[in-house]
Amino acid sequence: MNITYIIGVVGAVVIMLIGMMFGGKDGLLTPSQIGNFFDPASIFITIGCTLMIIIASFPPSALKDIPKHFKILMNTKGNDPLAIIDELVELAQVARKNGLLALEEKGNQQENPFFKQCIMLIVDNNDADQAREIMMNDIEQSAARHESGAGMYDRGSSVAPAFGMVGTLVGLINMLKAMDVESGGGDLGPAMATALVTTLYGCILAHMIFGPIANQLRQRDEEEMLCKLIIVEGIMSIQAGSNPKALREKLLTFVAQRSRDGSGGKKDKGGDAE
Repeated sequence: MNITYIIGVVGAVVIMLIGMMFGGKDGLLTPSQIGNFFDPASIFITIGCTLMIIIASFPPSALKDIPKHFKILMNTKGNDPLAIIDELVELAQVARKNGLLALEEKGNQQENPFFKQCIMLIVDNNDADQAREIMMNDIEQSAARHESGAGMYDRGSSVAPAFGMVGTLVGLINMLKAMDVESGGGDLGPAMATALVTTLYGCILAHMIFGPIANQLRQRDEEEMLCKLIIVEGIMSIQAGSNPKALREKLLTFVAQRSRDGSGGKKDKGGDAE
């Protein structure tokens, strides 16, 4: 569970609602004032137009991945560099004892498709340069797909304030029409509310919804890319016959020092298998 995302978004909503309640008599909170910030026309214009532009900007194949994006966003346990390093060291031990062909069984047991592909590349005795090229191309294409997904929410973040301004213009036009003295004037309140509240809704959509989602998806992408780079370096070192202990030390340079220190007793597991 992505607790920081939940705390941040829920906290921002709560703080905003409390701020909306200020302004009552004697500075007391007035919950009924929250109703002043609800305007159906503003919601319809800002949210509706923003969603329609997102739909217009991306193909169905990208839009159908939205549920998957939220699953990725909320999952913080999918990429563990230290666990991957442990697996690679174990593979190195097996390869030094029994040869690269012995890794085929380990590869078939691997749930991570990229990890499995990399293992099979060296089991099939591919040239080292060719194997690295295949793996790096996979990483590049994966990063491009992830950036496209995050770009969808960037698009929403950019157009939401614009449609907030569109709603403001609509409200102002209606307000000016209602000020026509020949028609006897009119109720300016609803038109003014639409004019002001749509800008608020646009900012909320951009900075409390779309922006954090895009940032979180990019963070997940960086975590995944780091793990994939560790896998590539580890697999290529195993193919070259690296010592398991030296391999662990090499791969630990990919993670922060505090994470290396936290691995503690795991180093014993990666000792030389000779």
